[in-house]
Amino acid sequence: MKEIIRLTNIARQYTIGTEEIHALKSVSLSIHKNEYVALMGPSGSGKSTLMNILGCLDTPSTGEYILNDISVARMLDNDLAEVRNKEIGFVFQTFNLLPRSTALENVALPLVYSGISKVDREKRVKEVLDQVGLTNRMMHKPNELSGGQRQRVAIARALVNKPAIILADEPTGNLDSKTSVEIMGLFEEIHKNGNTIILVTHEEDIARHAHRIVRLKDGLVETDEVNDSISFVASRI
Repeated sequence: MKEIIRLTNIARQYTIGTEEIHALKSVSLSIHKNEYVALMGPSGSGKSTLMNILGCLDTPSTGEYILNDISVARMLDNDLAEVRNKEIGFVFQTFNLLPRSTALENVALPLVYSGISKVDREKRVKEVLDQVGLTNRMMHKPNELSGGQRQRVAIARALVNKPAIILADEPTGNLDSKTSVEIMGLFEEIHKNGNTIILVTHEEDIARHAHRIVRLKDGLVETDEVNDSISFVASRI
């Protein structure tokens, strides 16, 4: 399977006043196309910094980052934004939806930035809203939707540009247990359809949905293991 992400000796330092913070010290990591990976770690482990670098929201102080054959570690903000919009779909804990826009308008937003025509935008948006089971709610605004439905809108928005990678940051953090299970089932369907998924979470039961779990501690990869429970189930099918 094709390697879609390669990090080599990634480090990230911040200077706060007179103190230098080493958020990431030396992280090397490879992720292949259609992998389903969970990033875990306690507060201060570096997982949020790593997520920001993986999502092209931040650049490393040192090291190399190859994303889908593109070297992004030294890119300027405008170039990073272009790569981000094309290659990565984001799903956030807080949904990040525009409150005065309908589900259809929220999902269409990345396509507006891509310069897609209105007719093609509507066609693609309806496809992904159907994929997440929200065809009958597309004209509703976020305050007319449940938390789970809002997260489905956010997932549809992440999918609309047909990105190589879905990067989900604590996607069930604001949801109850039943809705969390439904959303994780939806991620499994998206993975089966061929997307690479990187899930950032501090919850063990959510991480167990992934096929591989990478744990960070003190800015380093502590463990990188195949999820045995998933492997066992897969081997029985």
